[in-house]
Amino acid sequence: MPTTMPDLNFPKIVVMGAGAVGSFYGGMLSRAGNDVTLIARPEHVSAIRMHGLYMDCLGFQEYVAIHASQDVAAIAQADLVLFCVKSPDTRQTIEAIAPYLKSDATILSLQNGVDNCERIRAVVDHPVFPAVVYVATMMAGPGQLKHNGRGELVIGQWENPDVCTPSDQQALVNISKLFGDAGVPCQISPDVRKELWSKFLVNCSYNAISAIGQIEYGKMVQVDSIQALIHQLADEVLAVAQKEGVQISREEATTANDMIARTMVAQRSSTAQDIARKKATEIDFLNGLVVAKGALHGIPTPANLSVYALVKMIERFNA
Repeated sequence: MPTTMPDLNFPKIVVMGAGAVGSFYGGMLSRAGNDVTLIARPEHVSAIRMHGLYMDCLGFQEYVAIHASQDVAAIAQADLVLFCVKSPDTRQTIEAIAPYLKSDATILSLQNGVDNCERIRAVVDHPVFPAVVYVATMMAGPGQLKHNGRGELVIGQWENPDVCTPSDQQALVNISKLFGDAGVPCQISPDVRKELWSKFLVNCSYNAISAIGQIEYGKMVQVDSIQALIHQLADEVLAVAQKEGVQISREEATTANDMIARTMVAQRSSTAQDIARKKATEIDFLNGLVVAKGALHGIPTPANLSVYALVKMIERFNA
């Protein structure tokens, strides 16, 4: 008998962990007429239920009507889950929502780091796709989103692009169209693992420095010694990436880093925002991961170790 292709449309979308990134993409999808629910912290949910999500974006400023809940059981309605929690919370969160997931739900990971899809797939056998996120956002208050630049996504098949099934390919096409129709450029990459590592390299080059100095990207790069540090951080990531089977040229790395400084001038890193709010950061899954994998492969990573150690120190005594 012929195999029936599953329904790969996404009539109901749920954002799990709707901070700045999740609220931006969820808000854009809802603004375009999609049925979107944000699962977020109580104060965020309360403000949204009262007024809507205020989106202060480069192209518009308005309140966007969108559903919001603090109950993880709301995930049960999701055809598509935008998984936006911090990397340290990945395992705990996917275990918490797994009992509620529909059998045919698709998960899109919009997270920093390079190993979240593996950790999600260790718990559930649903289709899981990574999204490489290029957006500068921050929460200006409960229910209030500030957009500082960009917004595009790159998605793809994580496990092995060469054996991407027709079902997976159709899901990626539908996700790309879903975002594209909402005004969010969304490209399907034949090598999303390289794209993830390229973004990871940028995060490792910028996030910790921005956090330590509580400084915007545009100001960071005005200091010559910081420029040199950014290059050293990137070189160490490139060496580790090569051992991990990911080929990124130095020219590609320099281009990616330079673009961030030009297109996200006013942005402070998510790590800086976490430090400012006295929250735990994702540093173990950024520069900390470079240090760990460097040790595994016998590659010295002194620059990454230095910024990692400083952020960990600030975290510890940031009470």
